[in-house]
This record gives sequence, C-alpha cells and structure tokens, in this order.
Amino acid sequence: MKITSYQELKKWQENCPKKTDYKINVLVCTGTSCLSSDAQTIVEMLESALESHNLQAEIRVIKTGCFGFCGQGPIIKIEPDDITYVQVKVEDVEEIVEKHILNNTTVKRLLYQEPNQTKSLEKSSGMQFYKKQMRVALRNCGEIDPENIEDYVVNDGYFALAKVLENYSSEAVIKIIKDSQLRGRGGGGFLTGLKWDLTKKVKGDEKYVICNADEGDPGAFMDRSILEGDPHSIIEAMIIAGYAIGANNGLVYIRAEYGLATNRLRKAITDAREYGLLGKDILGSGFDFDIEIKLGAGAFVCGEETALIRSMEGYRGEPDKKPPFPSESGFRGKPSNVNNVETFANIPVIILNGEAWFSKIGTKNSKGTKVFALAGQIRNIGLVEVPMGTTFNEIIYDIGGGHPEGKAIKAIQIGGPSGGVITKEYFNTQIDYDSLIDMGAMMGSGGMIIMDEDSDMVQIAKFYLDFTQDESCGKCTPCRIGTKRMYEILERLVNMEGKPEDLDRLRTLGEIIKNTSLCGLGQTAANPVLSTMKYFPEEYEAYAYRTKKTKYSIDPKKCVGCTKCARACPVECIEGKVREPHRINEAECIACGACYEACPVNAVIKP
Repeated sequence: MKITSYQELKKWQENCPKKTDYKINVLVCTGTSCLSSDAQTIVEMLESALESHNLQAEIRVIKTGCFGFCGQGPIIKIEPDDITYVQVKVEDVEEIVEKHILNNTTVKRLLYQEPNQTKSLEKSSGMQFYKKQMRVALRNCGEIDPENIEDYVVNDGYFALAKVLENYSSEAVIKIIKDSQLRGRGGGGFLTGLKWDLTKKVKGDEKYVICNADEGDPGAFMDRSILEGDPHSIIEAMIIAGYAIGANNGLVYIRAEYGLATNRLRKAITDAREYGLLGKDILGSGFDFDIEIKLGAGAFVCGEETALIRSMEGYRGEPDKKPPFPSESGFRGKPSNVNNVETFANIPVIILNGEAWFSKIGTKNSKGTKVFALAGQIRNIGLVEVPMGTTFNEIIYDIGGGHPEGKAIKAIQIGGPSGGVITKEYFNTQIDYDSLIDMGAMMGSGGMIIMDEDSDMVQIAKFYLDFTQDESCGKCTPCRIGTKRMYEILERLVNMEGKPEDLDRLRTLGEIIKNTSLCGLGQTAANPVLSTMKYFPEEYEAYAYRTKKTKYSIDPKKCVGCTKCARACPVECIEGKVREPHRINEAECIACGACYEACPVNAVIKP
C-alpha cells in the first residue's frame, strides 16, 4: 500500500489498530538490556498464555523499546491499569497471567518500592523516577512496538513530514528549527537550524543528510535506545532535513555492535519504503529521498563528523582539518549535514507542536530537553530525559534515587571521556551547555557517571585516559603521543612510583594537547585529568608524595569472622579464625578488592 497524500495518511491512521481497541495492553521492554535478561522469552510465554485462553482479540502484548528504568528490568507495564512490574523473571509470567490478567489482582511482590519506603507503589504514575522527566526525544520509547509502523503512525508518526511537504517551503522549515533554538545533542551544542541553513546555502548538485549514530562514550546508550525504541522518528526527521537543505540521500552511520538497533532501523526503512514514505515522490509531493545504513567498526574517533565521513567513504577514520566544514565539503566532497540521533528525534515533535512550544522549555540559551544515561553508583540506573535547567541534585536524588547504599555522592563525570568532573558544590547548578563549560566540563552526548565517596579520582582519570589514548586515530602528534605520555605518568603515580614534579608535567601536557590537537577527541582528551586535578588536588598529591594508603585492611570492630573475605582472596593473604576478627597481611595484598566485595558487614576498609 502506497500512501500518496496527507488525507490518505490520516485515513490510514484512523484504521490502524490502537491501544483503545484492546481491553488490556501488556507492554514488555525489549531493549538490549532487558533482552539480555530473557525479555523475548517472557514475550513468547505471555503470547502463548493469551492464545491458550483465546484472549488475543482482547489483550495485546506489545514489544516496546526501553522504558528508561534499566536497573529494574525486565519490565512489564499493564495498561490501562497503570501497573508496572519490575525485575520480572521467566518464572513470574504464569503468576502475572493467572492473577493479574485473568483475575485482575496485582502481583504486589513485583511492584517497585521507592527508596526509604516500606510499601510498594500501586500505580506507575506515582514513580519518582518519572515525575520530573519530560519525554520528548524518548516520547515513543516504551510506548510503541518499534517494529510496527502502524504503532508509529497512530502516534502521529509521519504527520510532521506530511505537514512540511504540504504547507512549508524549505526556507520555512529551516526558520522553524532556527526559531526553536534546538542545539545539537551530540556534544558541541551547535544550533541545528543554523547548520541546516549553512548546508542549504552551499550550491551543489548532490547533498547528503547524515545521522551520526556512532555512540562510543563509556556508559552512554541514549542514541542506541532511541533507535531501538523509535526508529521511524529518525527516518521522518532525516527526510524533513533533506527537504530543508535540498538533499535526496540520507546516510545513517551506526556502529556494528548495535545489532538490535541496526535491525530495527533496517526494518523501519523497508516498511517506510513499502508505504511510500521513503523513496520516490514521497506523499505525492514530487520530493525524493532515500536512506542507506553504513556500519562502523566501533572507533570512538568516528563520532567526530569528518572522521565519520572518511570512514563511510571506505577510508581510515581520521578527522580532517576544518574549514572546509562538512556543510561545504562532506561525504564524497558534497555538501553534507551531520546531526546525531537525539537531535533528529526532536525534529518531528517541533514541527507538530511548533517552535514556540519547544523554545519555552529549558533555559535562555539551552532550549528543550536532554537525555542522560545514568550509570555508576546510583540506585536507578537508566535513561532519563529532563528539561534543560534541571539541577544535578534533582537527577541524582529525585530521579536517580541516590546511592544504593546511602553513601555520599562525591562527583559526576559528565560528557564521557571528553567531559569533566562535577563536584558536589555544583550539584545545585542548572544543567545547560554554558554552565557546564563554565565548570570545565561539557554536555557531550549525555553520559553521566555517578561516583561515591570511595571513588579514587586519579584512578577514574586514568581509566578515561586509557580509553582516549587507545582510541586516538594517531593522525596528529599531540593526541597520539601526548595522551600516551599522560597515561604513563598516571600509571607511575598509581603504582606509587611517581614524583611531585609529575603533577606539573600532567598539567602542562594536558593544556598543550587541549590547545594543539586536530579534532574534538584530542582537544578534550585531557579534560578528565585536568578537571580532577582542579577539584581533587589532594588525591593526586597523595600519590605524588607517596602518602596514599594503597592496601586494604579490616576493621576488627566490624568483622564477624565469617571467613568470606579469606575465601575470596586470590593470594590467601587474609588470616583469622571463624567468628574472630580477621587480618590482612598488607605485604602480600595485591589490592584487587575481592575481599571488599565479599564482606557482608562492610568491615573491609578500602584504600
């Protein structure tokens, strides 16, 4: 079936199956995280149970994308009952079917319990995790079947495209995006409408719209989740961008490790072509646009737009000097517009709701919402989307639920390896592009790693620098050699072989790399080191002056003599009798942390 006009699209929407057509909708998260915990088996068991009771016409099982509440997966949400079951196991399915679906009785043991609360939540709408969120880019994730184009259309999918093709010139579309003040969500925060305008103004017989889905930050999974949960929104946005800048070709550069996201995107592209929403003469407008997927090999540097383009062309993924920018000379030397997944996800909703609606959300210079991936020492690990201007405290405690064991939060690493550390004195700061830069950090793609009072900031900086020096493409000397030298200094420090003068060397090297590297990876590679040195100088000094305690010990007042630490120790350096305090032979301790993890009463003291 080919949809050739707005009227046909509207009629199709009216005839599509809707949630209201069913007595009950059972939504099951089938994002990567939940699939790794048997979510697909749970779906199959639910479908089989409904079939055995002849309930397929009354009850629908919907395989959705990520709900965002990843630390509590697998998740089942039952509508319209407003009930969410968390940490569901295969053996729980029969009970859910028998009690809830057949007898309308809530399975209370599977409900979520808020921190410091004795009773579980009866209704999903009461969950603190969602109360301060505003889901714009994630609006369909966890709500629709990403592999069913009709689910997307029912939720006004492709109506933004129809509105654009029927009512707006390309200039008018660009003006809407400009006036919305949407900034790129991939790192630098460049104004999206301005980027589109610059690409449109460059003359060329062939132009490209490129979607950057090469999400490589440790702990970041925003773009992957959008593609897994709402791939049609990216297709629709890319077509709109193509119409605006005068391009007929779209490319999605996605890392090959994102198998689920790639497969769902590929199916969405096929379905969109089948219904005439992609390809020739879209919606009878005379506008042609098609999309091709390009698989990347997982190089972090290919998140930088010029390196990404070189990789798509079949060359080694190395950045080019700018100017010229991709808007002038990009893929195959043609004008190319590059935006990341989250940026594109905002486009359809801006077109439908208007630029004024979007620009009212957020702060003066940072409009809209931002998706963050919460990870590390936080109770509610997962994806959150909040209005720009939300504070770190609100994300950490109101949404994230604080530390799982009640420990103090020491710092946040934001923006991945290219970002920096935010310390607790800034936790009441409103999050936007400018405030983060003022603190020596950056928004990046949105990774947010929470670190508690036990975190060693020198070790954290060493971890990120190990990543960036390994991921350096090697094209420019400051990044290739400078990050290696910085890593070697950090390695000496943590091995208690450093000297006080190493701290000056670290700072000097960091500033040189920052000011002389070719691309964004090198220019920001030193950020984790420089920011932790700024806010935690005493931790670096403890290593440099060799006053740092590096071995584990046991508090005899807390130790109950359970022997678990001794059994976990790989070098057998823990002594003690059953039910008597144990002792660590520090001369033999290799500081692996096995005893710390094994101790049930927190008697092991971390260095």
